[in-house]
Amino acid sequence: MLSVILASLDNMKAEDTVTIDLTGKSSIGDNMVVTTGRSQRHVASIADEVVKDLHKAGVARVRVEGQRVGDWVLIDAGDVIVHVFRPEIRTFYNLEKMWSGRAGDARSAN
Repeated sequence: MLSVILASLDNMKAEDTVTIDLTGKSSIGDNMVVTTGRSQRHVASIADEVVKDLHKAGVARVRVEGQRVGDWVLIDAGDVIVHVFRPEIRTFYNLEKMWSGRAGDARSAN
């Protein structure tokens, strides 16, 4: 599932994609992906494409929050949680710092 998500993000020109291993840190999933879109429209389009690609890959239960506004879209695909942000929103929340624990835990996917 993670490879489908990362390929979808790459195809949609998402920027600064980071994957955080959640093993031993949380029961919400195995991985968290944080990425950026250039505008509200780009954020919403990225999220839409990720959801479509997950459905094509057979992932049935995908929940999405925030797509209509397009500032921050959360995609819950079960084992993988995806956050798609506009740049200033990503900077404000700084999820990578909160979830990585230490700088070496966050690894770039691009």
